[in-house]
Amino acid sequence: GRYFVLGGTLPILEKHPEQKIRGRELLKATEKMSKENLKEIILATNADPEGENTADFLHKFLEPLVKKHNIKISLLGRGLSTGVELEYADADTLKNALRNRA
Repeated sequence: GRYFVLGGTLPILEKHPEQKIRGRELLKATEKMSKENLKEIILATNADPEGENTADFLHKFLEPLVKKHNIKISLLGRGLSTGVELEYADADTLKNALRNRA
């Protein structure tokens, strides 16, 4: 596989997200790789509000291209680590663990 470094994350109230990360460059690289049989893009962002916002933006930003070339977009799994006690888990971790349950 290959990877692409965005160069940052998007604050939730960012007015010009396309200027904050390398979205256009990612789009160009994805277009090029789609001609080389690209099947999936894995968005590996931080598990915090800015990381989630960045992943949401990229998903919407890449949507026309991935639909055109039938490319899957996925996120890294998030949730509870092995050995963690539930009483110490925060609400977002529990929400993600339930959303990503197997």
